[in-house]
Amino acid sequence: MSEAKEKRYKWRREDYRENTKGLLMVNTGDGKGKTTAAIGVLVRAAGRGMRCVLVQFMKSKNDRYGEHESLERLDVEVHTMGDGFTWDTKDPAQDVATSEKTWELCLEKMRSEEYDLVVFDEIVYVLDYKFLDVRSVLNEVSKIRDKQPHLHILMTGRNAPTELVEAADLVTEMKEIKHPFHAGIYAQQGIEF
Repeated sequence: MSEAKEKRYKWRREDYRENTKGLLMVNTGDGKGKTTAAIGVLVRAAGRGMRCVLVQFMKSKNDRYGEHESLERLDVEVHTMGDGFTWDTKDPAQDVATSEKTWELCLEKMRSEEYDLVVFDEIVYVLDYKFLDVRSVLNEVSKIRDKQPHLHILMTGRNAPTELVEAADLVTEMKEIKHPFHAGIYAQQGIEF
């Protein structure tokens, strides 16, 4: 009986960490759920005592979202850095500057070696819009992963560039099949924000 439990609960073994590695994960696609799934990973990781940080690229730093309330209760560090989505700002130069500033924070968090999981929400949009250069981002991520092989990095947003998909260990595509917005039902508190 105890032998079966040992196999079932591999993560409890002392050598578990030596037989695992940090993952580069991407949640992409045109369907709802990219951020929601990332928050689920944060909740799971925090529940296991992992040190986690969420950095949001596009959501407005002037707003509070449901994930802020929940994650802060779990001692997950949250940084919402955006000026609103680019269709709100209508100022590409401002969007690029905000993206660069937010990426600097991401680099600081990754290089600190204080975290087990970092989530960069909406960075894939930033890469798709070319506010940041995907090769430069991947180069920095690669250097950090070489130095910290157990660091998990999760990135979200639509239209993941091919280079990011190829570099990632796990890519999940959310596909819209049906969405209430098309029936005239707008974003709702607790569901979308």
